Amino acid sequence: MKFGPVPLDQAAGCILAHKTNLPDRVLKKGHVLTAGDCRDLLRHGLTELVAARLEPGDVEEDEAARRLGRAARGPAVGEDTAFTGRMNLYADTAGILVVDTDAVQAANRIDPAITFATLPNHSKVMADRMIATAKIISFAVSHSDLQRAQDAVRGAVRVAAFRPRKVGLVATCLPHLKTTTMDKTRRVLEDRLRVSGSTILSEARVPHDEASVAAAMASHVSAGADFLILFGASAVVDRLDVLPAAVDLAGGTVSHLGMPVDPGNLLMLADLEGVPVLGAPGCARSPKENGFDWVLDRLLADVETGPDDITAMGVGGLLMEIGTRPQPREVKRPSPASRIAVMILGAGKSTRMGGPNKLLARLNGKSLVRHAGEAAIGVAPSHTLLVTGHLGEQVSAEVADLDIMPVFNPDFEDGMASSIRTGMKALDPDTDAVVILLGDMPMITSADIKTMIETYRDNADGLIVAATADGKRGNPVLWDKRFFHDLATLRGDIGARHIIAENPGFVAEVELGPAARLDLDTPEALKDAGGSFEDQ
Repeated sequence: MKFGPVPLDQAAGCILAHKTNLPDRVLKKGHVLTAGDCRDLLRHGLTELVAARLEPGDVEEDEAARRLGRAARGPAVGEDTAFTGRMNLYADTAGILVVDTDAVQAANRIDPAITFATLPNHSKVMADRMIATAKIISFAVSHSDLQRAQDAVRGAVRVAAFRPRKVGLVATCLPHLKTTTMDKTRRVLEDRLRVSGSTILSEARVPHDEASVAAAMASHVSAGADFLILFGASAVVDRLDVLPAAVDLAGGTVSHLGMPVDPGNLLMLADLEGVPVLGAPGCARSPKENGFDWVLDRLLADVETGPDDITAMGVGGLLMEIGTRPQPREVKRPSPASRIAVMILGAGKSTRMGGPNKLLARLNGKSLVRHAGEAAIGVAPSHTLLVTGHLGEQVSAEVADLDIMPVFNPDFEDGMASSIRTGMKALDPDTDAVVILLGDMPMITSADIKTMIETYRDNADGLIVAATADGKRGNPVLWDKRFFHDLATLRGDIGARHIIAENPGFVAEVELGPAARLDLDTPEALKDAGGSFEDQ
């Protein structure tokens, strides 16, 4: 590839290096210049442009990114369309990301213009999570270098899907350990297992001695448990302590004790008749991420995990920010001065309404989007956004007199995730939290949103506050700034439910009643609520 100034009379077929304006159109970076473009540019006084000219054997950036990304794809990995020299890869299922790090490094060392990046190896991912990206930095690369990179990275990225397990739980008892603590431990474990579809088959609460624990383990296996988790009333501090001694007594094998991850040091990995056995450290009673999660998730996805794998976790094992999770030992510091914004989603095409835009329907003398706007403004947020799309000008006009900034989503047809991404980009940079409110939920009031904000400020672990109706989660949802990156990189039409599923220990719920699940998507629902389009 040749790069540099090119006379316009020789520029047809070249790739434009910088955005260039014409009176009637904009030629974007990466645009392939036509003979007509060159004539128009000459007429407006330009004689040359900085451009790239492909040579024989070159592969243009989108095609190169596509080939590189496809070469790296392994099982349970999907792809996006290559654009501006980038192709993203996504998880097709929930599981553990497995990366051949040597292969990725080898591919990245062939040509600085050929790059491939992934999430950290062995990250837990949900379906549709972006896990890797192939990016070509220049406008083209040589076929030979690209082929070498493809060969190096082939099959380097896969997702090991979670496999549902029937878990036998053994919990030992000592006088100091409260029943309420043991009950909470079970609930926290159930939340951890839910992502993989695993369930607790049975629980045995037994005295803190090896004979009782060994008997409980054997009983669980006989009942069909294919995974055992042991919670000791006191921590395992020695190879001859109660839990490892119980494994020996039951005829099992302790493969490793301890791990260089903090919190999570006092973990035990064992096996009983081919059934994995995890001795949980005390920190696993908390929902906050710790070394127990790393080993548990790998085992639930059938990713080989032995002593060498565990001892290798020391680099990165001082747990700070992990994926979407907050610092496990950092307490949120709520403040009445927290800047909390409200984002109203109003970009959809109202397909299920059969034609009209549902946000323009009238209920009690106001449009649906007006109801949402007044509810948002009533909490005196730091700022309020209305993300629009279909019939955006008409939707914005309904709240034009309110202190609400409309933000148009040009990709509104792609689904809800595109609207959330658009809104996140428009938030003030010093925003501490955002309430995401659907524009077609007219029964949500300012008082409801205030209650959610108060819950956020009063709950140290409540980084996500979800509205519920009879215990079932609905909308709106309040998000702490620690999740802003994840919201800004959503894709698809499923919203952010998977982020909530990944972070059960940081979700606070606020019961709002039927209003939290009443969205007027269909003519029947609108009519039943007393609304119509008659006043339009």
